[in-house]
Amino acid sequence: MSALTVVLALLAALSNASASVLQRRAATDESGGGSGARQALRWLGRVLRRPHWLAGAGLLGLSTGLQAAALAVGSLSLVQPLLASELLFTLAVGSVVFHSRPDRRTWLAFAALAFGLALFLGVAAPSAGNATATPGLWLPVGGTLAGVVVLVVVVARTVRGASRAALLGLASAVSFAATAALMKEVMGRLGQGPAAVLTQWPLYVTLATGAVSFLLLQSAFRAGSLTASQPALTLGDAVTSVILGWVLFQEEIGLGVRVLPEVLGVALIGAGSIGLASAPTVSGAWDTAPDERGGPGPDHREPAPQRP
Repeated sequence: MSALTVVLALLAALSNASASVLQRRAATDESGGGSGARQALRWLGRVLRRPHWLAGAGLLGLSTGLQAAALAVGSLSLVQPLLASELLFTLAVGSVVFHSRPDRRTWLAFAALAFGLALFLGVAAPSAGNATATPGLWLPVGGTLAGVVVLVVVVARTVRGASRAALLGLASAVSFAATAALMKEVMGRLGQGPAAVLTQWPLYVTLATGAVSFLLLQSAFRAGSLTASQPALTLGDAVTSVILGWVLFQEEIGLGVRVLPEVLGVALIGAGSIGLASAPTVSGAWDTAPDERGGPGPDHREPAPQRP
């Protein structure tokens, strides 16, 4: 396990969490002023000039660059699970920015996620694998991933509430894992020169897949609470990335007697994700009035945390 990869991935998670918090801060500094399209455009024009929003946009770009750098020097099976630490950083940064002290339950969720992540990665010990995918695998793997996403979205349309949010969260997780795998492919081809990368398909498919991932994420957040979608998003991204790392890049994780602690680590990550997603400091309820925190009003919306 490369220390450089771990540092870059954690910095990417920190940058992404900070971007989400700062852009949320900018949004709360501006009142909505109505629900019509004209009012929404005016609000957007104002918020785009807010220093917090601009700083968040810059950090979001930095997060993407750090994630790409981590994927260039490390395995997909290591980088993507580490990005689950974004929830931990969101708690820490949000607590500072919004002067909100987490309660004991939130700290327990924090500890569960942190310990679960450390346990899983420490026991699994993902190998480095190859810089680029095995030739000929992208077409069948890509077709399979697209089929899974379409199937999950179709099923999600038949249900409502938490079930729909969880399914859309899973669809976005698979898409984000695919985006990360494509990003690793692009970084692995940089040795061929920038001109070669610009004339090959991976770069453009990465951008398209990233856009689809973002749209699916927004749909998940609109469909239901963050508590419903976040566990599927966190675990789905990590598990799918481990599978893609094994299939495409020949990455390996420890199996055999290591499976039991790995499963325990995954369970703790899931439990921590649920706990943190329902915490005000992560879900976005930090900016509601004190008398609203027990039950957000009709204008309350949970923020859509950014994803690298």
